[in-house]
Parts: sequence; structure tokens; C-alpha cells
Amino acid sequence: MKEDKTLFKHLYTILFVLNCNYKGRFMETNLILEGFKFMALGMGTVFLFLITLIVLMNLMSTVLHKFFPEPSAANLESQTPNQKDNKKIIAAISAAISHHRQG
Repeated sequence: MKEDKTLFKHLYTILFVLNCNYKGRFMETNLILEGFKFMALGMGTVFLFLITLIVLMNLMSTVLHKFFPEPSAANLESQTPNQKDNKKIIAAISAAISHHRQG
């Protein structure tokens, strides 16, 4: 039993000395620097992905506007439905609202 206590005491002393020397502190500093390197790598990757995404979206917008231009005001006026159709739609909406309010 006494031998076990001395063995643990010696192991604790060895581990404490290894942890407190210069090499141990250098190892902790090295791990912190590695953490910062990985952080910069991850943030740089995300930043480059977002820049690529913006560039590709602008390119897609340019291509779509080239092949599918927006209709002009003259085309929009010729495509409006007749007033007769609008009156039917207004009557149907009014009837639905009054039916809903009644119960």
C-alpha cells in the first residue's frame, strides 16, 4: 500500500514537471496558434463562398434579363383584361365577403 502511494507521488511529480517546463508552455501556445489558423481558414472559406455566390447570382441575373426581357409599358396596356371581366370579378369578391360576414 505504501508503495502505491509513493508510485502515485512520483508519477504526479513527473507529470507536473513535464507540464510546467518550457516545452509544455510552447505546446499550449502552438495549439492556440493552430486554432487561430483553423479559424482563419474557415472564415476565409466562407468569405470566398459568399463572394462566389454573389458573382454567380449577378451573372445569372444578367443572362436571364438578356434572354427574357421584362415587358414594356405598351405591352402591359394591351394585356389588361376588359372592364366587363373586372366587374364580374368585383361582383364575385363582394358576394364572397358579404356571405362570409353573414355567417
